[in-house]
Amino acid sequence: MVKCAAVMQISPLFSEKRFTTSFEFFPPRNAEGEESLWKALSTLKSLEPDFVSITRTGGGTGATVDLTARMQSDIGLRAMSHLTCVHHGQDEMTAHLDDLWNRGIRNVLALRGDLEPGNRPERSDFRYATDLVRFARDRHPFCIGVAGYPEGHPQCLNITRDLEHLRQKLDLGGSFVITQLFFDNDDFLRWRDQAHRMGIRAPVVAGIMPITNVAQIKRFVTLCGAKIPHALLMRLEAVEDDPVAVARVGHEHALAQCRQLIDEGISGLHFYTLNRSKATLNIVRALRNEAS
Repeated sequence: MVKCAAVMQISPLFSEKRFTTSFEFFPPRNAEGEESLWKALSTLKSLEPDFVSITRTGGGTGATVDLTARMQSDIGLRAMSHLTCVHHGQDEMTAHLDDLWNRGIRNVLALRGDLEPGNRPERSDFRYATDLVRFARDRHPFCIGVAGYPEGHPQCLNITRDLEHLRQKLDLGGSFVITQLFFDNDDFLRWRDQAHRMGIRAPVVAGIMPITNVAQIKRFVTLCGAKIPHALLMRLEAVEDDPVAVARVGHEHALAQCRQLIDEGISGLHFYTLNRSKATLNIVRALRNEAS
């Protein structure tokens, strides 16, 4: 049986707590990945996160739904399923939304999904995340999260236009915003201030990725359009052959980020765990020890 706390929607938490803490996982691709995921989850569950999210990366739609349902029904965590639309038709999306709802999942993160350069989707029922937000809202009363991009979406021409798209997603039914990962709080705060000036008042949850591997984070920022501040990059490259030192630099930077964001009144911190626990565990414990 699904626990009552797990089926509750996410949005009420933002008025109940000073800030939320949440973790993101992805469906594993193989047995080794499965072991890593459940080991990380077992460790991070002790932190009593406000919610967890499950991406489409790894095993596709079915794996995402199954994992989200397991985290709710078996483990008792409030869970959110990532939902991408660009390669799906309306009939397929209707069935998918019904499956989520019937399995007790009440929270979704509505995303367009990735397109390969020069490749158009075979189906065109959903071109943008705005189309998905409207469709999901009309199908069931989900709590819908939407994505925000403090440094601008990689395919958007400028920040103002990107924020206009964000405002539209919220107007159509989005309840809160989770941002892409970022490493420069000044960029985030400028973006948040501009959003406020444009009338965007939804809770904003900051995406935090503790750096543990220099080559890995360089690949990520290339793909998602984020950037690494020069001073941080110099610190990382100076120790990139020393995993312990890299983890220490990443921990210090992420912890400083979180401290400032909390002081600035952020609605929540969303940790991209990469299905590992140590970095996130250490940062969240440090924040809670400082608050106690």
